[in-house]
Amino acid sequence: MERVSPRLRVAVQKSGRLSDKSMDLLREAGFRPVNTKNALAARVENFPVDLLFVRDDDIPTFVGNGACDFGIVGRNVLEEHALRGDDNFAVVAPLGFGKCALKIAGPKDMKYEGPASLAGLRIATTYPRLLARFLKENNVDASVVRMSGAVELAPRLHMADVICDLVSTGATLEANGLVPLDTVLESEALLVRSRRSLDPTLVHVAEMMQARIDGVLATKESKYIMMNAPESALDRICEILPGADSPTVLPLAGRKGHVAVHAVCQESVFWETLQKLKDAGASAILVLPIEKMLM
Repeated sequence: MERVSPRLRVAVQKSGRLSDKSMDLLREAGFRPVNTKNALAARVENFPVDLLFVRDDDIPTFVGNGACDFGIVGRNVLEEHALRGDDNFAVVAPLGFGKCALKIAGPKDMKYEGPASLAGLRIATTYPRLLARFLKENNVDASVVRMSGAVELAPRLHMADVICDLVSTGATLEANGLVPLDTVLESEALLVRSRRSLDPTLVHVAEMMQARIDGVLATKESKYIMMNAPESALDRICEILPGADSPTVLPLAGRKGHVAVHAVCQESVFWETLQKLKDAGASAILVLPIEKMLM
């Protein structure tokens, strides 16, 4: 019987705010999944990876127990799960999307002077452990009302005095007469991996997958910048270049004492930066987007 080669398993949110951007990230990293529509799993046709589409709350469990080797999940979900005492996973990298915050919110007319103002109140949330940690850290005695959804309705229905819920734009809070009062946790999408040992034949595959994702993340704000400059201005130019490693410096043909400078800038390059480079002696300055980069 032919032996089936092992494949990495990656857990991705089936639907919700991280689903589409997680798939976009994987496609930008060059992975081509097939049969993703309304499926519970998809095979990547050009790389030994299988995707499993699951509820976001289940991703830490799938990764922690080794059912999946990697997962893409929000920090809010991951930390709520870890507070159960089950943290058999490690954060590989923040992914820069799905940014939001777990916030305390209350009625617009509520007087709030810090966490102490929550003492004795009822707080509705779908994140009871994160909320409990916040209250404990601030020495606040308040009641936690656990809900599975529609948390913003709790004050209107007199189920709670304030809420603790995820906020991105704040539009849902405003629609329900609530305003943010305090921040419990800043969140974004994370790439996580199981702490359980990988099949030895998949270790290199995992390293290649992580390198591709790192490359995608590195290109989000990175720019390739080229310019001509006198050698005497190199030190000043290197100081100005935003987030650049040592640039490549090449002699310019026919222009003694002048060089071409090439650098990858891992921060935004603004017009003000270009003006500073010009003032330092640079000329013919070009800024180009980077499509792919393998770190």
